[in-house]
Order: sequence, then C-alpha cells, then structure tokens
Amino acid sequence: MPHLNCPVSRRSFLAGTAASGALIMLHPFSARAQANQAHLRIMETTDIHVNVLPYDYYADKANDTMGLSRTASLIAAVRKEATNAMLIDNGDLLQGNPMGDYIAYEKGLKEGDLHPIMKGMNLLGYECSTLGNHEFNYGLSFLDKVLAGANFPFVCANLIRGTELAANPRDDKLYLKPYVILDKKIKDGSGAEQPIKIGIIGFVPPQIMVWDLKNLEGNVRTRDIVEAARGWVPQIKEEGADIVIALSHSGIDIKQGDGMENASFFVAGVEGIDAVFTGHQHLVFPGKKDFQALEGVDTEKGTLQGKPAVMGGFWGSHMGLIDLLLERDGSKWRVASATSEARPIYQRVDKANKPTVADDQRVVDALKADHEATLAYVRRPVGKTSAPLYSYFALVADDPSVQIVNQAQSWYLKDILKSTQWKDVPLLSAAAPFKAGGRNGADYYTDVPVGDLAIKNVADLYLYPNTVRAVEITGAQVKEWLEMSAGIFRKIEPGKADQALIDTEFPSYNFDVIDGVSYGIDLSQLPKYDAKGGVANAGSNRIVGLSFDGKPIDPAAKFVVATNNYRAGGGGNFPDINASKIIYEAPDTNRDVIVRYVVSEGTINPSADDNWSFTPLPGTSVVFETGPKAKDFISGVKSLKIEPAGEGESGFAKYRILL
Repeated sequence: MPHLNCPVSRRSFLAGTAASGALIMLHPFSARAQANQAHLRIMETTDIHVNVLPYDYYADKANDTMGLSRTASLIAAVRKEATNAMLIDNGDLLQGNPMGDYIAYEKGLKEGDLHPIMKGMNLLGYECSTLGNHEFNYGLSFLDKVLAGANFPFVCANLIRGTELAANPRDDKLYLKPYVILDKKIKDGSGAEQPIKIGIIGFVPPQIMVWDLKNLEGNVRTRDIVEAARGWVPQIKEEGADIVIALSHSGIDIKQGDGMENASFFVAGVEGIDAVFTGHQHLVFPGKKDFQALEGVDTEKGTLQGKPAVMGGFWGSHMGLIDLLLERDGSKWRVASATSEARPIYQRVDKANKPTVADDQRVVDALKADHEATLAYVRRPVGKTSAPLYSYFALVADDPSVQIVNQAQSWYLKDILKSTQWKDVPLLSAAAPFKAGGRNGADYYTDVPVGDLAIKNVADLYLYPNTVRAVEITGAQVKEWLEMSAGIFRKIEPGKADQALIDTEFPSYNFDVIDGVSYGIDLSQLPKYDAKGGVANAGSNRIVGLSFDGKPIDPAAKFVVATNNYRAGGGGNFPDINASKIIYEAPDTNRDVIVRYVVSEGTINPSADDNWSFTPLPGTSVVFETGPKAKDFISGVKSLKIEPAGEGESGFAKYRILL
C-alpha cells in the first residue's frame, strides 16, 4: 500500500509540559485514531558516541548541546502523552569521547561489568539497536562484552561472521541476528488492545572493512546494505511482521553504487520497509539545513522516496521521532499516514546555546562513578611534548600548534592509504590555527607548556569536532589553496614602516598551512582571493617558490591532502576544494586522531619546521597584535625578525616584523 504522508502543520500540535521540563507535543494522530486505527510513536537516538552526559571531556566543561541524559527528558515527555511508543537506537555508541577510551583502554570490562552506555540505555528501556561503524574501533572482543550487558537486542543484516559471502543473503552466517520481530500490544483509537508484530532490521556501513581493517580482517566481512535489505525483508514479512522499520546506520545520498556508505535513501525504496531510521552523517533530517535539493528527498515532510525517515543529529543533540497512523487491513496493520521530526535538546538564543530540557537524574546518578573516573583520566597525561604548543605567532610564522595537527593527520592517513590506489601519491596535510587572531580576546590562544600532555589539552589544539577527510588535487590546486589562505594578509607597500599586516575580517580558521611543501608569501602582491573566496585580483600571485621534495612543484602532479570535513566539503570557499575532490571520508574526528597520535608517539616534537615564510622586502616593516603571553615565546620564532612594538588595544600586545 502507498504511504500517505499527512500534511499536518506542526503548529496544530497541542502543547503541554512534562515534569522534566520537556515540551509535550500532542500529535494529531492521537485524536484522529479510530477503532480500526492506532497511533504509534517511534523514537530514535543515533550517534551518541558515549556522550551520555552533557559534558565535553576535551574542554573539561559542561556542554548544553549534548548528552543522552538530556535526550532522555524528551523521551520521557513523549512516553507521558503517547498511547503507544517505542524507543530504538541507530548505532555509534561505543567510541567518540574520552569516556569511551577510558573504558576500553584503562578500566576494561570484566565479566558482568556494564559499559556506561548500557547503563544509560537499559535505564531508558530501549527495545532494539543496530551497530554503527565506531562499534568496531576497540575490537570484536570488546564489542561482544558490551553487547552482553544490553537488556535489548542488537540486529545487523550485513555483517557476516568469517570471510565467505553466500550466494543469497539469507544464507549468510551473520555475526548478529539480522532482524527481530517484536510481538507487542497497541491500543487502538477506541482504547482496545490489539496485537501487532513489528519487524526491525539493522545495517552497518560496509566501509568498516577499511576503517577497522586491523580489527576485522579475517574475522568478519560485510555485504552491500541494499542487497542485504532486499534479501531479508521478504523473510520478515513472511514471518508475519505487520510493519518493518530499518535501523540504517548509514547516511542519505542519492548517488547509487555497490557498497554505498550512505545508502538510507535506497533502503527506503526496498519493498516492505515502512520507515527508515538513519544516522552516521551527524546531520539532522527533516530540517531546513541539510539534504536540500536532493531529488526524492523531502526535507519538510521527512520522507525518502515517500517513506517516513529521520536522522536525529549526534551526541544526543536531537531525538528522532516518526509518528505512524496505523490502520487495520483485515487481520494486518498497515501505515496509513506518517510524520517525522528531529526534536532538539537546545536552542540558539542571543548567540548562546540554551538547553530546552533538564537532565534525567536517573541517568546522571547511574554514571556518577564513570564520570568522575573519566575526569581523572582526561586530566592525566597521555604523553609528553618536547616543545611548547602555542599559537601566539600562528598567523605570521610556521607554528607548533598547527604543526602537530598536520603531523597527526599525515600519520593517520598514511596508514589508511597504504593499501589503496593512492598509496604512491604524495601525501600533504592542511590545518589552520583556531585559537589565533584575537577574535575572542587577548587570552584566546593555545598555550601548552613543555612536558606532560593531557587529553583535555587536545581541545587547545583542535576546537571543533570535525572529522578527517582526504582530497586528491593537482599541484596547481595546491598553489590556489595557499593563495586563498594568503588572503589573510593586507597588501604591504615596500619601503614603508609599521603597516598593519592582518586583515581582521579574514577568519584564522581559513588560514591553512600545508605541510609537505615549502613556499614563500610575497606580501607586496595584492591578495588573489577575498575573505569569502571570491576572485579579487586574478593576475596576482602571492605564493612563490612553491616546491615539493626540493623541486618546483609540477602543476599537473597529483597530491592527496589530509584535511577536515569542513574544508573538504567546500567550507571557506577555497578554489576547487569541494566534495567532488574527496577520496576518503574518515570515521574519526581530528581530535581523536591527535590523541591517538600522541599515545602512539609517547613524546611528540611539535617544533615548527618553517616550511613557509614571508619573502624579504628590504626597508619594510609590519605590525600585528597578539596575546600578551607571546613575549615568553618570541625566541622560538626563527624564521622572522620580530620585536615588541608596545601595547595594543583591549589587553593585546603589539609586535613588529622587519621584512
């Protein structure tokens, strides 16, 4: 039967408030349901990544944009007013913040131990979950121990035990059950209880065999998500399921191919599937921002190929909710109408994040010991640095805080790409200073002394929860990337003293330094690109002496550049840098990669290698402002003739560079 999405305005919902503080939205289906109909509310969490509490362990402070304990209040509110409700999860539970690392690497799980994520989920009464790609980061043995503590089933239809794929997906020897059929009772519109069978099937991205090859090779393999769905869904229906919902730890994309990472759009097209719960991309669906202009994707109604779907953000930021109006068709139920929404735990008000719900205190209390142990863990050194990490001069000279990010990114991708077609393509790395430029005051700079390096110090190095990306570009495009970055500097007139150097309208996070090449910046030239990526002076060339491996760079040569999802996806409008150039989308955040690099090295040496500098302009000087603590590090800047130039405004210090 076709899915008829009811054009219900969310303004027509009747509002109330639960004891938790969460807003209760009384759905029109509740009032419409008749004797042969029932209103079923299915709630989703996805990509929790161990963020059970609203606390950023990297920054070592509370954070109102995250936390399953907050999402739990939304869940409680829906249950309070719903006649029929169920709660599911869509994977990526076990890795992603220091609590996950603490449990896996420090505390461990003995027989009978409950992982913190399971403590929270068992309390909240989940009915089913699937596996996300990050479930495999700590190995299969650890995963098995975690799942043993769940009071609810995990399903995955495309993870095969061993190395052999059967001719038919139904003959695969799967690692977990491919699906479950829940025998439930639901109340119809007259208040009478009726039996219903709900089938739930789950999927994981096949790319886990690349991302976690060392943990999985020889032990498991994967099948294409859509192929698995087409194989198993008919069996679920044959076994009597009234409706079938898919837990697809896979994003939304309309480009089709074998082994798709983001296959949820095509999962929705599989006959027999009634609703799709999606995730993995850390985005929100339905909504006004993500997935616009994709044919067959309705971001207002929340449908994929006409089927209701939802993606509930990440880290507990949203609760996904699909409302189904079910209708009895003889002895079976079918979906007559549906709506979908992603409900947030916070709002952006006056440039600040304001929580819309309070914590579920049961979850907070259950994780008290784990939280305190994690705080001790993040405050404890994970390695050492043999040089100070600071960003006071990051905009004027090669900088240790950027250097360490580039070193970590290269280390991470070198290992991943060595078994791919790009193994012999030169690997570069691009990173920008985040805490520089003074936009948030004179103290807003990275400053980590020589010696012990704690996990929370990583927040000083990398502010944002970006994920690693790799792009393939040409030598000519490397130059244009750097030309865009050099737009942060004003044009400097040769022979003139104390000219202002920095264009304060140009954000420091768009000043990328590319490691692996050497180059100079000629400040006497006009910037080629403006702060928004537009061509300002087409004939200008600030980047000079660009070389790779000691030779002038070949404009036609191919390079792989390690970067982040923001830049690789087109953030900053860098010339020719967009999603079409991406060759690898990593499952790991740049922060996690830095931590893992530090752990692997023991002692890091982030001293800048001075691979870029300003070209000489005799008789010329420029001035810039930075934090007052810069005086402690001026001797470490070897590539510049730099000296104090007095006090700046609002607590800043002024420095002079003799070009």
